[in-house]
Amino acid sequence: MKNLMKTVFAAGMIFLSTFSFGQSQGSATQINNDVKSVQPTYLDFFFSGVSTTLNYGNLNKSLTDFKKDARGVQIGVSLQAGISHSFSLVTELALVMKGGKLKENNPLTDKESILRFYGVEVPVLARVHIGKFHLNAGPSVAYTFYGTQKLDGTTTDLSFKNSIGDYKRFEAGVQFGGGYTFLVKQKRVSLDVRYCYGLTNISYDKEVYNRSLVIRLHISKKA
Repeated sequence: MKNLMKTVFAAGMIFLSTFSFGQSQGSATQINNDVKSVQPTYLDFFFSGVSTTLNYGNLNKSLTDFKKDARGVQIGVSLQAGISHSFSLVTELALVMKGGKLKENNPLTDKESILRFYGVEVPVLARVHIGKFHLNAGPSVAYTFYGTQKLDGTTTDLSFKNSIGDYKRFEAGVQFGGGYTFLVKQKRVSLDVRYCYGLTNISYDKEVYNRSLVIRLHISKKA
């Protein structure tokens, strides 16, 4: 719990510092007919549908035919800090679900297996704007506070200690993708499609990496 609080506190500090930087940039920029305006600084909320799977390192090839995606939802808040007409920085705090499924008779567990991880994730992304379109890329960190494994119909809680069979709470990765922004009744709405690539092994006794495809709908209070 202390580690979780530290993670949430650090995420909050990232939001506050980025917001302050964006505000100072906005106040220092003079908009006139000769100078293009910077991208806006704003906070929005998002809801995501996610299709997530697991990569098993050296065993992944032998498990390919047995792997299935696990589907879920994510929610959170996103802060865009405008830097220039075509560039901004984005940081987010998201409640996430990750994991994957293996069909029965697979070489790893033999029985049907479903792994699910629940936690928080904080990406920091560079965003390039091309009209109403944008491209995102940047690093992310995540902390898992709960997980389960359903094996042959029986669900058990995962252990996050440091022994064989346990999983790691902290994870680092990269995210990249793009989206499109439009207005609906004076509200700013963005559709963002993103791939999340886990870089760190989350298991103590085998190779397990998270992979996710995320489709997000961002909504701001007003444009």
